[in-house]
Amino acid sequence: MDGRKPYPSDVTDAQWAVVGPFLQAWKARHPSVSGHQGRYELREILNSIFYQNRTGCQWAYLPHDLPPKSATYYYFALWRDDGTDQAIHDLLRCQAREKAGRAEDPTAVVLDTQSIRAANHVPAATTGKDAGKKVPGRKRGLAVDALGLIIAVVVTAASVTDNTIGIKLLDKVVEHTPTVTKAWVDAGFKHDVAIHGAVHNIDVEVVKRCDITPGFVPVAKRWVVEQVRREALIDRVEVRDRHRR
Repeated sequence: MDGRKPYPSDVTDAQWAVVGPFLQAWKARHPSVSGHQGRYELREILNSIFYQNRTGCQWAYLPHDLPPKSATYYYFALWRDDGTDQAIHDLLRCQAREKAGRAEDPTAVVLDTQSIRAANHVPAATTGKDAGKKVPGRKRGLAVDALGLIIAVVVTAASVTDNTIGIKLLDKVVEHTPTVTKAWVDAGFKHDVAIHGAVHNIDVEVVKRCDITPGFVPVAKRWVVEQVRREALIDRVEVRDRHRR
């Protein structure tokens, strides 16, 4: 970051103190065949990835004072494919849970889906229309713990059923957090999800919304995943408004 003004998306010193040693250890385990150490510092690579993620710009449109697409996307794809990003995510989640006085690994999750309108340039082959909500685009499935920390994410066309997404979410939950034995869902998840959960020793319980109380009422057990959805929506609106300005 020497010689440039910081961006709001830059990694702070405190954040780098947590993830930096992990990435430095990763680099030590993956030396270049030619012995080349790389032109860009890993912290700047991370800053570049976070800039693209926060603003939604195309890789080729990264600012000139950040590492270019060639270097940024190289590490992004490498860390995505070899599981480094998942390992860092799981490490940070465990630390956050411990700080909150909970065990490192959760025993319960909340599942939910949300249909989102896709941008015009998104390929039609990966989008669809949510028949129930009449929303064209994609559907995002979330599995979060009791603190709202994300355990698993599934992104599909909006036409895919909640049942299908719920089964995929449970598979990811079992893969990454086998300690989970309970899952709370809404009425959109049908018996297939409960049966699939039972196969993996996860008790799937439907928590219904109260229809007699007017206005917004947080649903017991499920409110935490709805809060994560609202925060994601606010982030998307902020990014959209910045592009319009």
